[in-house]
Amino acid sequence: MTGWLLVAAVMTVAAVYASVGHAGATGYIAVMTLFGLEPEVIRPTALVLNVVVATIGSVQFARAGHFDRRLFLPLAAASVPAAAVGGWLTLPTAAFETILGIVLGFAAVRIGAEALGSGRGDRGGEPEPSSRLPGESLQRSAALAGIGCAVGLLSGLTGVGGGVFLTPLLLALRAASIRTIAATSAAFILVNSLAGLAGGLAAGRTVPLPGLELVAAAALGGAIGSHLGAFRLPVTAIRLLMAAVLAMASAKSLL
Repeated sequence: MTGWLLVAAVMTVAAVYASVGHAGATGYIAVMTLFGLEPEVIRPTALVLNVVVATIGSVQFARAGHFDRRLFLPLAAASVPAAAVGGWLTLPTAAFETILGIVLGFAAVRIGAEALGSGRGDRGGEPEPSSRLPGESLQRSAALAGIGCAVGLLSGLTGVGGGVFLTPLLLALRAASIRTIAATSAAFILVNSLAGLAGGLAAGRTVPLPGLELVAAAALGGAIGSHLGAFRLPVTAIRLLMAAVLAMASAKSLL
């Protein structure tokens, strides 16, 4: 019974997170912690499930025409090596997770308030492509690379794909439309999860393979959630779901 409850919880987490371009690592970590799995199993398992869900999400959002490689490539180029370094390092987590929880909680409140305050049609008051980031193309790429490096290192250190860090930053910068940010986050999480796993392997840590039932649950939840986010949900609903995802990540870090 406990095993099937864990499977149902993983599928639910995958569906909710995938609807906003995330893959659910923070949710999987919280769920597996509640079910009493060992810490050395939890983080690599969460990254493996991340890869499954982020792959599905990347495909779904790209199929819907929301992926922008000009936004993604500078982020990914800087984040992948940083995530590998973060995955190789070991960091005392208590103080870091407290600060992280506060920051994510603030971001959740801010995004939720904006969603409730906008409600202005499908675009939700988002910027036109010409105003995504200030400055020339080179400056924009340099700024994105800096963000990618910082977020990649954090994602490798914490064992998550980085979407919970990246999404609030891109929203604050008004870097793109909400669905383009979701598409970028999905692809970003995919490459950083793979880099984090590679860094862990390079450090000599093993990567336990999750059971097929967990992989299937994550895949099904990810397919449902990413389809809704890419094709069905209005912008305001996506923003509210993003706020909920960040709030759950905040609670996991603080508790």
